[in-house]
Amino acid sequence: MKHKLIILFVLCTFFVISLMTNSMGPIFPALIDSYAIGLTLAGLFPFAFFIAYGVTSIPAGILVDKYGEKRVIILAFSLAFIGAVTFVCLPTFSIAMFSLFCIGTGMSLLQVAVNPLLRQAAGPEHFAFFSVLAQLAFGGAATLAPLVYQHFVALDQASAASANYVQQLLPENMSWLAMYWLFAVVALAMVLFASLVKMPKVNKLADESAGALETHLRLFKDKTVLKFFFAIAAYVALEQGLANSISVFLSQYHGLDTLSVGANVVSDFWFYMTLGCLLGLLLLKLIDSQILLLSFSLSSLVCFLVAIWGPSQLALICFPLVGFFISIMWSVIFSLALNSRAQDHGSFAGIIGGAFISPIIGVISELSGELRFGMLVLLIPMAYIGYVALTARPLIKNTTLFSTKAASKNDEPMATTNTRGNKLL
Repeated sequence: MKHKLIILFVLCTFFVISLMTNSMGPIFPALIDSYAIGLTLAGLFPFAFFIAYGVTSIPAGILVDKYGEKRVIILAFSLAFIGAVTFVCLPTFSIAMFSLFCIGTGMSLLQVAVNPLLRQAAGPEHFAFFSVLAQLAFGGAATLAPLVYQHFVALDQASAASANYVQQLLPENMSWLAMYWLFAVVALAMVLFASLVKMPKVNKLADESAGALETHLRLFKDKTVLKFFFAIAAYVALEQGLANSISVFLSQYHGLDTLSVGANVVSDFWFYMTLGCLLGLLLLKLIDSQILLLSFSLSSLVCFLVAIWGPSQLALICFPLVGFFISIMWSVIFSLALNSRAQDHGSFAGIIGGAFISPIIGVISELSGELRFGMLVLLIPMAYIGYVALTARPLIKNTTLFSTKAASKNDEPMATTNTRGNKLL
C-alpha cells in the first residue's frame, strides 16, 4: 500500500458521490409538494442531474488525460459546491435544473478520475480489496442519505430554537434544501482536502484511457458496444426509477407517510443493495456471471410485481428486496461488456448514460392517472438486462471455483474477469 492518505481521500470521494447522487429518492415527494408540480415535471429534477453523466462522460475522460486527476477532482467538487449553493440561494424551478446539472457534471468528472487514482495509490495487489471497500462506502452513504434527510426535516418541524435557526436559512416549506447546504459544505471541504493532498502520477492502463473522439464515434456503430451501452443505461434507469418512486408510491397507494416510512424504505432499498453486492462477491465465485445475472433479473421482476400489486406489508418488504436483486447487475454487466471486446476498453467504459426514466414514469402516470402503470415501464429495463444475460458472448468467462478446478485438471490457465469500474451512478 503506497499512499494511505490518497486512499482515504478516494473512499471519502465515493461516499460524497453517493450522498449527493442518491438523496433524490427520499426528497422526491417534497419536491412535488414544494413546487406544486406533477410527476412529469418532478421527473426533470433527476433528469437534469443524471443527463450530465451522458453529456460529460467522454469530455471528462479527455480532461483527465490532459490535465490530470487532481485538477479535474478540484474542478468537480467546485462545480458541486457552486450547484448546491445556487440551488439553496435561488430555489426556483429553472435554477434548480441548472444547479442539479452542475452537481451531476461534478459527479461525472469524479467518476472518471477516482478509479485510476485508487489503483495507483493502493497498488495493483491491493486494488480489488479497496474497490470493494469503496463500494461499501458508496452503499453506506446511499443508506445514510434518507436518514440525514429525516433529521433535517425533523429539525424544521421542532419547536425549539434549532427550528428557528433552520427557518432563517431556508425558505418556508422547503426544509429539504438543508440537504443542499450540507452538500455545499461537504463539497467545499473536499476541495480543500484535494488541494492539500499530494496526488501520485497515475500511469493509466489501456482500459483506463479515454481514447480519441473518433474512437467513441466508431464504437457507437458497433453492435456489441450498443448492446452493453443500453444495458448499463437500463440498469441506471431501473435503479433510479425505483429509488425515486418508492416513497411516492407508498404514500399514494398505502397512505404511508413519506418522511417516517417512505424515507426508511428508500434507506432499506440502498442497504439491501449493499448487502447484495457483498453476497454477489461470493456467488460470482460459485456461479457463472451470466446465470447469476439472469436469475437475479427474474427475482427482481417477481419482487417488483409483488411490491406494486401486493398489500402494504409486502410492499415494505419487496421494494428493498428488489434493491437486493439488482445489486450485482452493474458490476456483472460492466464486466461482460469489457470481456466482450478485445480492445478500446477505456472508450467503451466512457459511454455510460441513462436517466430518462423518471420523466417517462411521470408522463405515463399522469396520462393514465395511476403511478402504478407508470412504474410498469421499469419492466422494460428488467427484461432487457435479462436479454443481455441470455445473449452475451464474452471472450472471457468469469472464473468460478468449479471452473478453476476444471482448469487445474486440464493444466490450462483460466482467464479472470476484469474487476475494474466501481459503480458510481
